[in-house]
Amino acid sequence: MKQNKRISSAVIRRLPRYRRYLIELKKKGVDKISSNELSNLIGYTPSQIRQDLNNFGGFGQQGYGYNVEGLLNEISAILGLDKQHTMVIVGSGKLGSAIANYTFGKVGFVIRGMFDNSKEKIGTTIGGFEVSDVEDLVAYIEDHDIDIGVICTQKEAAQEIADKMAFGGVKGIWNFAPIDLEVPDRIALENVHLSDSLHELAYHINHISKS
Repeated sequence: MKQNKRISSAVIRRLPRYRRYLIELKKKGVDKISSNELSNLIGYTPSQIRQDLNNFGGFGQQGYGYNVEGLLNEISAILGLDKQHTMVIVGSGKLGSAIANYTFGKVGFVIRGMFDNSKEKIGTTIGGFEVSDVEDLVAYIEDHDIDIGVICTQKEAAQEIADKMAFGGVKGIWNFAPIDLEVPDRIALENVHLSDSLHELAYHINHISKS
């Protein structure tokens, strides 16, 4: 696997889409596929597909195309989905509860615990998890070797929670609070701003209506 250069975030964001289509192709019994055929399915140009995959070694053979199962396994490994990742959620409101009830285990992400600072919620059960006091967060991360911290709090509390997660030793933070967080360089950070996505959709709706 060739990965000796910095890969752009745009390429990384396309990989899960490739993976979804390859999963469906495998389910249908498709053994191989060309970049042209994949282009017709996924919407990217054949050149874009080849360029994206060449960042990691290419995986295809001229005149043959790509082995579907092999490419699926390679992309899964690139994304780190060939191993299990443990997670904790902080914030047991509607969004945190929705994430707790989602079946991430099918793609290698296992939720281990849920935390909140509300006395009314501590001790209750959400998605099969008993909500613990956020004061116990650092110790829990340390004791259970947690990989990912999920933040579903109000923005005012998010940075403090991120600091606790970093101190506890998480490797990555998935932040849903409407604020861009600051974390040490050793920690991977994904800020998910739901309103940004909705605003992009509004732009495309407006653009289509004027075309």
